[in-house]
Amino acid sequence: MSYFTHNGCQLHYEEYGHGAPVVLVHGLGSSTRDWEYQIPDLAAQYRVIALDVRGHGRSDKPSERYQISDFAGDVLALLDHLRLPQVHLVGISMGGMIGFQLGVDNPERLKSLCIVNSGPEVKAKSLRDWLEIGKRWSLSRLLSLETIAKGLGRLLFPKPEQGELRRKIEERWPQNDKRAYLASLDAIIGWGVRERLSLISCPTLVVTADRDYTPVAQKEAYVRELPDARLLVIEDSRHATPMDQPQAFNSSLLAFLAEVEQVAPNR
Repeated sequence: MSYFTHNGCQLHYEEYGHGAPVVLVHGLGSSTRDWEYQIPDLAAQYRVIALDVRGHGRSDKPSERYQISDFAGDVLALLDHLRLPQVHLVGISMGGMIGFQLGVDNPERLKSLCIVNSGPEVKAKSLRDWLEIGKRWSLSRLLSLETIAKGLGRLLFPKPEQGELRRKIEERWPQNDKRAYLASLDAIIGWGVRERLSLISCPTLVVTADRDYTPVAQKEAYVRELPDARLLVIEDSRHATPMDQPQAFNSSLLAFLAEVEQVAPNR
């Protein structure tokens, strides 16, 4: 385990393997542990760096408002700490939002970007959107983390053979700091950088599960707004694709990274 300090906040990260650096950024309520099915495969060919953003995992949980730009600042500070001019970045859900934020603010630091089950904005555009966001905001405050964990486990991993994955969620989610969890949720709601997507010049792989929270069509729409992006749909998967379809996800990500590395000298 390694730590560094950014703006008075101690942040935890882990490193594995050697080669071109690949940074993994988790989602809301998660941590470095949720990349357990990716790290061994990636570390066989790359230098893998997994970060706990503020408010999560083994990192500090300062009592303040969080913003997606704060999380992106944590990632940027990590790159500076490790003296990495450019990296491949992989982000899931909130981690994908962090990737988008870093991509529009500091595009020169990304060699490639992989966005998993995420989007460049979380803004209500209809009554249904307002109701869904309001429901999640309210339930997150009313329910205990243990109750949320059980519901989330059933939602993400509904199959009988996915009992071990459900157990992981039920065990890990309640370990979150409730205040930091809610502050992170608040940071997501209303955030957006969609109008700046043209600034992301690096090759971008957008991965979506066929049964993600948001429809594939939403990802298709914003992929068309990115300068150099492609969409990959992974079948029989929900929001936690790296966990419920690790082989399909890993092989696709490795192929993408190899392609980017091959053409990088000519870019």
